Amino acid sequence: MPYKEKPIVKKYFTIGEVAKLLGVATSLIRFWETQFDFIRPKKNAKGNRKFTQDDLKKLKLVYHLVKEKGYTLQGAQEHIKNSKDSVDDKAEIIESLRNVRSFLEEMKKNLP
Repeated sequence: MPYKEKPIVKKYFTIGEVAKLLGVATSLIRFWETQFDFIRPKKNAKGNRKFTQDDLKKLKLVYHLVKEKGYTLQGAQEHIKNSKDSVDDKAEIIESLRNVRSFLEEMKKNLP
């Protein structure tokens, strides 16, 4: 069986990379950081933010609630606070659903 390389998974993302992945400005990421207390990226000695995969999941959840569902910031905060599931679980579910949707759209595009 031939050797298969495992994909390299980044450990940390810069704020610019996160903004690009979400399609938003870096200033919005900084603002959300002040508004949602569960978003706490690590900072290096220079003060540059280093976002983990976990931080990215949380930001995707905020993006989903605010940008896609139309929640206000306060509404999103309350929704997350009152949610029975953890923030991580919701973020994973949303990501899984996005992947399924992309897969189905690709299949539909390839139909004769």
